[in-house]
Amino acid sequence: MFKNKPSQLEFIALMASLMSVVALAIDGLLPALDIIGQSVGSESNSDNQLLIIMIFLGLGIGPLLFGPISDAIGRKPVVYVGFLVFVLASFLCIHAQSIEVMIVGRILQGIGLSAPRTISIAIVRDTFNGDYMARIMSFITVMFLLVPTIAPALGKLVLEMYNWQAIFYFQLIIVVLVSIWFWLRQPETLHPEYRVKFTKTLAIDGAKELFKYKQTIGYTVISGFITGSFMVYLSTAQQIFQHQYNLEHEFPFIFAGLAISMGAASLSNGSVVIKFGMKRLATAALYTFFGVSLTYVLLFFNSENPNIEILLVFFAFQFFSIGFLFGNLRALAMQPIAHIAGIGAALTGFISTLMAVPISTLIGRYVETTALPLFIGFCICSFLAILITFYLKFSSNKNIN
Repeated sequence: MFKNKPSQLEFIALMASLMSVVALAIDGLLPALDIIGQSVGSESNSDNQLLIIMIFLGLGIGPLLFGPISDAIGRKPVVYVGFLVFVLASFLCIHAQSIEVMIVGRILQGIGLSAPRTISIAIVRDTFNGDYMARIMSFITVMFLLVPTIAPALGKLVLEMYNWQAIFYFQLIIVVLVSIWFWLRQPETLHPEYRVKFTKTLAIDGAKELFKYKQTIGYTVISGFITGSFMVYLSTAQQIFQHQYNLEHEFPFIFAGLAISMGAASLSNGSVVIKFGMKRLATAALYTFFGVSLTYVLLFFNSENPNIEILLVFFAFQFFSIGFLFGNLRALAMQPIAHIAGIGAALTGFISTLMAVPISTLIGRYVETTALPLFIGFCICSFLAILITFYLKFSSNKNIN
């Protein structure tokens, strides 16, 4: 159907688009959380946070099904199935009359979107290797992060022009366009000789194989801590900026600015990862993430929120660190498991998300009057992540000796 393989630039843009639908489904809803909550009978800000957090639960569950199937029948058909599930779930959300139905719809949306998100990573692993894979992932992340810079503003614009249901219809249009582009331009990357027969025990067999690799498990757990930290921000950003700082109109621009800081880091990572290596960059970013969060906790413990300018500086440093972490951590986890890239991407995504959802739910409930609990969460999660890097380094040195 396509005339030739996409160029590397088009490949990066296409993989970023597959991932970006996830960001659009999450960030585009942020300005409308209060209104949606009122419409479906939500009783608190904590309940509204679930509309963001629960889509991540679906993103964690879905790969357990889609990953093994993609290793058996190929990458492309699984993406189409995932998009179909997302479409059906979106209509469930549009017609939801209660918070419970809306939450179910968001979980199903996450399950559907887990297919393009997981398979895009498997396609990258099928196509690239080593630090070069991390470089490609960094450039994909840069393009992917363009969506969070504009998604809240688009969501607010659609909300003001129409209603909150129109945000879901807008997402559906984007999904259709990305599906057509993927169908026309991306060839299948799983060669027939690498396909694995789908069986009931495929996921279990894949998990047994996965747990043989300490590097994969270690960096997956670290990803869980970092993802959990970031999910707390996503679920509480609207509450912090609109309620605590009364910056309702400025919120989309603040969100965009912080997303740009992550994008700048990812772009820098793509330029230097070949020279310094993804492991060294990820470790340095972890130390920075921990140091910045600890500094905030020490400065503002048991005090009111600082001036918005000070808060934004701390957030900018945090997200600049995260920009170096996301792509490198995922590449480090996937590096040893090329032979099971589909189920590997699924299981690593499941583990990290399974960790992240309770972390973000727990910390988010403490973000009531100040942003301090958010930074305490950052601090604890990054400290635990650093301990794991020490273990991996010690274990690696022991094996060498």
